[in-house]
Amino acid sequence: MAKKRKIKNTFWTILLSIAAILWMYPVIMILLNSLKQERAISTNTAFALPTAETFAGISNYIDSITSKGFLSSLGYSLLITITSVAAILVCCSMCAWFITRMNGFFSKVMYYMCVLSMVVPFQMVMFTLSQTADKLKLNTPFNIWVIYLGFGSGLAVFMFCGFVKSIPTEIEEAAMIDGCNPLQTFFLVVVPILKPTMISVGVLEAMWVWNDYLLPTLVLDIKKYKTIPMLIQYFRGSYGKVEMGPMMASIMLTVIPIVIVYLCGQKYIIKGVADGAVKG
Repeated sequence: MAKKRKIKNTFWTILLSIAAILWMYPVIMILLNSLKQERAISTNTAFALPTAETFAGISNYIDSITSKGFLSSLGYSLLITITSVAAILVCCSMCAWFITRMNGFFSKVMYYMCVLSMVVPFQMVMFTLSQTADKLKLNTPFNIWVIYLGFGSGLAVFMFCGFVKSIPTEIEEAAMIDGCNPLQTFFLVVVPILKPTMISVGVLEAMWVWNDYLLPTLVLDIKKYKTIPMLIQYFRGSYGKVEMGPMMASIMLTVIPIVIVYLCGQKYIIKGVADGAVKG
């Protein structure tokens, strides 16, 4: 029995390792091509390792940073991601706490509205959303977080509600007996307990907002503001020629921050998702 289990574990290890390598292959190719000269990327040697003749060093990275407003786009992406994720974490955790503790007809309606919002395709509302954002002046990086809060609330409220149900109400009652008002109870008692789910939701939402291309393109004034995913589409020269070297370098520079965020919070993701989806 132990031998069969060992063979089974070895089989799955090899299979999943192969799957991981295939999954990482496109990223590896982008990394290799970001270190090559332009002529080597656009020919049949695009899939080969850099050689002494094709190696470009960090020149592609320098070109991507110094051209086409990369730093300003990086700043806009950081601003949008930080404000959106912060708004989602604070507002949705408070909403989930209210829904769970009130447990009335109104709170149940709010919960199901948030859950149902996850199944509505974005394509159904994107044109109306663009017009509404223009009318409400939500078409800048400084206030687009309101839109992301609306679209990100479904998953966040669902996960937070599942976890809040597992928190004993006696802890909150004890805090209120000690003189805490509802806000103090939430931020001083509930939020520390919500830490794993907070990190899980934060990482998932940050990955979505940081890599999002469609929503900023529809909402923002592209003549004034470009996020990193939008900027990558503009690495084109005359007659539709694409600057592949700087483009590959920009993709790698875009991937690095969100990979760091994921690696820092990965141990909380599975725990937070499981707690938020199963408990209660």
